[in-house]
Amino acid sequence: MKAVRHLAAAGLCLGLSSPLAAQEPPAELPRLGVEREDVSVLGVSSGGYMATQLAVAWPERFSGLGVAAAGPWACARGSLGLALGQCMTTRRGLPDPAELEIRYQGYRQRELVGDPEALAAMRVFIWHGAEDDTVAPSLGHALAEQFRNWLASPDDQLKFMESEQAGHGWPLAAGTDTPVEALADCHGGGGTHLLACDLDIAGEMLGWLHSDLTPPEPGESQGKLVRFDQSDFDARGLGDTGYLFVPPGCEDGGCDLSMALHGCAMDVEQIDEAFVRHSGLNEWAATNQRVVLYPQAETSLANPQGCWDWWGFAESTWQLDPLHDSRQGSQTGALMAMIERLQQTPEGR
Repeated sequence: MKAVRHLAAAGLCLGLSSPLAAQEPPAELPRLGVEREDVSVLGVSSGGYMATQLAVAWPERFSGLGVAAAGPWACARGSLGLALGQCMTTRRGLPDPAELEIRYQGYRQRELVGDPEALAAMRVFIWHGAEDDTVAPSLGHALAEQFRNWLASPDDQLKFMESEQAGHGWPLAAGTDTPVEALADCHGGGGTHLLACDLDIAGEMLGWLHSDLTPPEPGESQGKLVRFDQSDFDARGLGDTGYLFVPPGCEDGGCDLSMALHGCAMDVEQIDEAFVRHSGLNEWAATNQRVVLYPQAETSLANPQGCWDWWGFAESTWQLDPLHDSRQGSQTGALMAMIERLQQTPEGR
């Protein structure tokens, strides 16, 4: 029970108090014929841990990985105790890089992760707040070091950024049209975890992962944000409804794709649509013909803050070593199925 309370505290405040407005029932996730060659997966906090799990499990399917406020791949190794004591705080010490590498090599032998050459070719962006008291900054450094050992040319492929006086969350640039009530203090975090840090993390991240992007005009985010039914991709811990940002013209196919994974206490159940509307990703996506997929996790007794599964809660309780961080992970499979749906050609074309 103490561990659950600690995990709940990691999410801090619940954020916006206004409920979601009455809306039409969500539709099926559409087939948009998005391109397969330039797909990125991004995430913050638990979403950062999940994004890394996806990239390592299926490196052939991603060209770029962007992580904010999270630690190394497989850090928790199926243990809530390690998740809390080594992968958020480090009161049990930092995770042992050699032990994580043994897990990775074991997964490789069992074909539970993808081609190491594909992983070595990926571009990676990692950000951490130097004052993060939810996920220790040293864990961001550990993730960067892990990828330095995996990438073919880390000096060219990896960018690590640490912001002084920034806390836990997703930083935003100054001058955005984000409502004041959706912003959190840069240093303290909490609330929506959208940090008023005067840093356009969306632009920094996408710009590194996908070169030659056109900066958006201030205040512009042409396109539409649509809700979709996640029941077609059933996995324990997924919410009923996900979100999809579609720039003009992308209904006809040929656009690129980024998946963005929220952190604990950042799903729409807890902070309304703050992250899916105000992360800054939509503006960059609209200008550069990128669809943005925003899957949603949900709260439960086992997962009170609506985190993505980076410690094994969504797997069968009888598993001594849950494979949540592999190709057999239930949430991993559901998220990859969403990507596959978007990459399919629209019916009748």
